[in-house]
Amino acid sequence: MRFPYRLVNQSVGRLPAMRILLVGAGGVGSAVVPIAARRDFFEHIVVADYKQDRAAEVVAKVGDPRFSSIGLDASDREAVEAALVEHRCDVLFNAVDPRFTMPLFEAALNAGAHYLDMAMSLSRPHPRRPYELPGVKLGDEQFALADAWRARGGLALVGMGVEPGLADVFARYAADHLFESIEEIGIRDGSNLVVDGYDFAPTFSIWTTIEECLNPPVIWENGAWRTTEPFSEPEVFDFPEGIGPVECVNVEHEEVLLVPRYIEAKRVTFKYGLGKEFIGVLKTLRKLGLDNAGKIKIGGVEAAPRDVVAAALPDPATLGDRMRGKTCAGTWVKGVGKDGEPREVYLYHVVDNEWSMREYGCQAVVWQTAVHPVVALELLATGVWSGSGVLGPEAFDAVPFLELLNDYGSPWGMRDQTARSATALQPA
Repeated sequence: MRFPYRLVNQSVGRLPAMRILLVGAGGVGSAVVPIAARRDFFEHIVVADYKQDRAAEVVAKVGDPRFSSIGLDASDREAVEAALVEHRCDVLFNAVDPRFTMPLFEAALNAGAHYLDMAMSLSRPHPRRPYELPGVKLGDEQFALADAWRARGGLALVGMGVEPGLADVFARYAADHLFESIEEIGIRDGSNLVVDGYDFAPTFSIWTTIEECLNPPVIWENGAWRTTEPFSEPEVFDFPEGIGPVECVNVEHEEVLLVPRYIEAKRVTFKYGLGKEFIGVLKTLRKLGLDNAGKIKIGGVEAAPRDVVAAALPDPATLGDRMRGKTCAGTWVKGVGKDGEPREVYLYHVVDNEWSMREYGCQAVVWQTAVHPVVALELLATGVWSGSGVLGPEAFDAVPFLELLNDYGSPWGMRDQTARSATALQPA
C-alpha cells in the first residue's frame, strides 16, 4: 500500500467571509462557541442542533450577533443541504457523534460547502477475523469520495479535534523538524480528572467512548494495518505536569488510520488511559448487550441500548463544576533524530479543568477537543492552510497551527525523554 508522503498544495488561497454551519450544540459544540467568539476570522456561525432550545441557549450565553441558532436533524441529509444553502454557509463543522458523519459529509459535498469533523465514518469489524484483520476501517467511506471532493475543489478536513487532530499535527511536526527517521508514533492520552458526587461519570460522550473502546483496535506495523483485541498491550505511561503514571491500553482511533497516509513510520498506535474501573464498566456493557447501537423494542417503544445508557448518565458538558484535575493529549515519537542519534520525545497539550472553567465555563475534556478545530478553521479562513480532497491534519504544515494555538492562550509542550525511555514506558 502506498500513500503520498508530502504536504498538500498551499496555493489555493483563503476562504473569504467564512460562514459556518456548526452541527451539534452538545459538549464540544457548546465549547466551540465561546472559543470562536474571541476570534474575528469568520463572518457568521449558525449553531444547529436537534434540540433547537439547546442551540439557542448556547448562542444566548455569548451574546454575539455573529451567532444564530436553528433546529436541525443531523441524520436528514436533505435538510442539512437546505440549511447550508439557506444560511449561505461555506463550511460545515460536524460536532456530533460519528453515527451522523456520513449524512453530514455527503450533505456538504452536495451543497458545495467545505467540511470539517473530529470523528470519522464508522468502522465495521472483519466478519471472520476481527482481531487479526481490519474490516471497514474508520474513515474508509469518506476516503472513497476523495475524488469527488477534489473534482469540485472542495476540502474535507477530517479528524481535526484533539485526538485525532492535534495529535496528528504533532506527528507532522516531529517528522518535519525533529526526526530523520521514525520507528514508532504512539498517541497517548491520560488524565487525573475526578468527578465529585458520582460513582461513574464519563467526561466525554459515552456513545463515542463505547464505539471506539469496544471495537477491535487497529495498529499500523511494517506497512500494513492489523487489528488486535480491545484493551490489549497495557503499559504505564508517565504523563507530564503532575498527572503522573497512568495505565494505557490499545483503543481503536483515527490517528492510526490517518498518520501512515502522510508520514513514514514503522509502527503507529493509539493507547488511552482508561483505568481498570472504566474498562470493567465497558466490558459489562458489552456482556449485557448494552453497547448495541441498533434499536430494539421495549414495550411499545423502540430504542438503542447504547442510547439508553447515554441518557441514564450525566451530560459530560454539565460536569465541569464537579471536576478536578488535568487532561493530557499527546504524541510519543521514537526514532533517529536530525543529528543521527536515537531520540524519543513526547509532544503534548495539557488543560487544567479549573482554568477552562474559569476562562470559558467549559470542562477540560470538551474544551480541549473544541479549541483545535477552531484553530484549523482560522488557518483555512486566512489561507495559511489550503487544499482539496479528503485530508487529515498531518497533510498540512504543523508550525502555523502550533504557533496559532499558543496565540489562543493554550500552549503545547514537548518532553525530550531519550535518556528516560527505560522508565517512561513500562509493561503494566
